[in-house]
Amino acid sequence: MTRNIVRRGTVAVVLSVAVVAAVAGCGSSKKAADAQNNSGGAASATSAQDLGGLDALIAAAKAEGQLNVIALPRDWANYGEIIDTFSQKYGIKVNSDNPDGSSQDEINAVKSLKGQDRAPDVLDLGGAFALSGAKEGLFAPYKVLTWADIPDNQKDASGAWYHDYGGYISIGCDAKKIAVCPQTFADLKKPEYKGKVALNGDPTKAGAAFAGVFAAALASGGGFTNIQPGIDYFAALKKSGNYIPVESTPATIEKGETPISVDWDYLNAGYTKELAAKGIDWKVAVPSDGVYGNFYCQAISKTAPHPAAARLWQEFLFSDEGQNLWLKGAARPVRLPKMTTSGTADATLLAGLPKVETTDAQLPSPDQVDAAKKVLTDGWTKALTG
Repeated sequence: MTRNIVRRGTVAVVLSVAVVAAVAGCGSSKKAADAQNNSGGAASATSAQDLGGLDALIAAAKAEGQLNVIALPRDWANYGEIIDTFSQKYGIKVNSDNPDGSSQDEINAVKSLKGQDRAPDVLDLGGAFALSGAKEGLFAPYKVLTWADIPDNQKDASGAWYHDYGGYISIGCDAKKIAVCPQTFADLKKPEYKGKVALNGDPTKAGAAFAGVFAAALASGGGFTNIQPGIDYFAALKKSGNYIPVESTPATIEKGETPISVDWDYLNAGYTKELAAKGIDWKVAVPSDGVYGNFYCQAISKTAPHPAAARLWQEFLFSDEGQNLWLKGAARPVRLPKMTTSGTADATLLAGLPKVETTDAQLPSPDQVDAAKKVLTDGWTKALTG
């Protein structure tokens, strides 16, 4: 993830079901080992039941007293409130590292900080990175109490990773600087948008930017098995001068550097209020010619220095409380279909999700995402600089 790196009524339900730092030394390694030894076997627990139930997990997590998260901007899908609520609820200090980092940065940190007490406990990754991390054996399998509510095609069968929240790729636009805001990928080709179109990061490293290229592929004759048209689309957009390789953030938007941003709808929608306070009229549209939706994934590091807190964090995120906090951030939580049926989803928040003009949104399969990531990694730089 990087901020500079997947909503309304039936569509929200369809989307959900369709689917590095320097080494600190051996002292840190000893602390990490001690934390795991004092967590009552949490490092090997694959469910709360393995520790004697949720109350026992809570006690073990409180004993650890800390949780290390990474690449979680506070204005990303309401993560600021989520972190604060978890910390206050359980009395656990949350250490947030590299909040503007990418999914690749998260994977790198797990490897480079292994054995240190400041290593990441939990990860929030783009799908392609969750798949590659699982293949490398970096994650600890764990199934939350609400595991049955997560569709089978949105989780690893062993519990190595599982979808958490999602949305659609959208086009954000500063209506005070752009006379007519673009509504589609076809619109972005128009000459009046020269030097104005940005992604929120490098798509070979950032999940949201990767999704932006995938959406462009769908709008350009490609599909879930063919991301190449999306790469070609941005190569042509750069050649025309419309696309600028600048990471789009609220800061760059405020400065006028990236007045048009291709990003997740929940991020663009979330920026609207923040930008309005600064005199920016930020409009958001989900392009009808490239309707691409997907989810991010949760995972627990296999070598988490606070294994009980890591597992309690997942229990919190996938509880009704945690899922509604994501919904408050304009993101579609993975349990939304079940929560809508049971009446536990906040109806007011649900009604405020960005509109999407489709009723048959589909998600790419994990294998399709993995294959697309390889094509993008191999061809993006050459295409954009060739």
